[in-house]
Amino acid sequence: MQPGVYLGLMSGTSMDGIDAALVRLDSHRCEVLHAETCRYDDALRSSLFAASRNPQHFTVDQVGQLDQRVALAFLKAAREVLAASGTNTEDVVAIGSHGQTVRHQPRCKPAFTMQLGDPNVIANGTGITTVADFRRADLALGGEGAPLAPAFHRWAFTANSARIVLNIGGFANITVLPANDEAVSGCDTGPGNTLLDWWCERHTGRAYDDDGGWAAGGSFDEQLLQALLADPYFALPGPKSTGFEYFHSAWLEERLAKQRTLAPVDVQASLAELTARSIADAIAHSAPHAAEILVCGGGVHNSDLLRRLRSSLPQASVVSTADFGIDPDWIEAAAFAWLAARRLADLPGNLPAVTGASRPAILGGIYSGRS
Repeated sequence: MQPGVYLGLMSGTSMDGIDAALVRLDSHRCEVLHAETCRYDDALRSSLFAASRNPQHFTVDQVGQLDQRVALAFLKAAREVLAASGTNTEDVVAIGSHGQTVRHQPRCKPAFTMQLGDPNVIANGTGITTVADFRRADLALGGEGAPLAPAFHRWAFTANSARIVLNIGGFANITVLPANDEAVSGCDTGPGNTLLDWWCERHTGRAYDDDGGWAAGGSFDEQLLQALLADPYFALPGPKSTGFEYFHSAWLEERLAKQRTLAPVDVQASLAELTARSIADAIAHSAPHAAEILVCGGGVHNSDLLRRLRSSLPQASVVSTADFGIDPDWIEAAAFAWLAARRLADLPGNLPAVTGASRPAILGGIYSGRS
């Protein structure tokens, strides 16, 4: 894998913007040189939400136009980070662009996953070789196409003691890192912030529950919590992945309709407990003796959620990945910069034990930005 400076571009299921991280990679170190979150404009975010949540109402033309609008937003994010950091384009080995997932259906027949953001626009607009379309090679080998960050977690965080890397974005996923780089496992555990954000916006008008303050003021309802945890997804063994196609507002409303009426703040507390308890259950099943849990993603800023996690996992130390050298806000973007480096070196980027693919795969397509 060629050492050097790479740029990772990532937008997750919250669809609030693009995380852009300029990183320097060497043999086993990732240094974040500069990073920013570049927000989508309101019109684009609204269109992405509508297309992903109600795909039956979108035409091929509309999806094609969204693909280009997302690509232009990713290009703008790349240019802004390069300019803000004073980095010349010729000093960047490659861009790794995840794109914007609008549909992920690994259990359909045939399975598919769709990320928007035409990499030709990014490559030609920056003049930098761009690697994109990371998920479909894994899917073609019978995998889930997700999660992909665990391979980066293994590279960056494996140590002499067992530990877990926990990413809490719209959805949560764990990477189980045994001591001494033994077989790694992992999966999506279920909802992270997605239901919390939706419920908060519906009842308070705020896009998210800042620091979990609203949830902390409520009391979770054990009956509702057990009804939510009874969903078959939580009992499925890994490999498994999920998204807003499964855990969405209608999923929650269907279960709320069967419970006694609760104050909105108590539902929020119950959803926070669902996220914490489902993560804890997955860890107890996969790695009950793990002593360290390294947290990244937006959930690391939710102190109420971390408190619930620590309560559910009293045997483990729950800390930020910042304590181990990488800012938790930029782990995912850094992972796709690293995956770009892997692709250029013709090295596998997936972990079959995590995704379920039949074998390791070289992930992504290469789009040249230089003549």
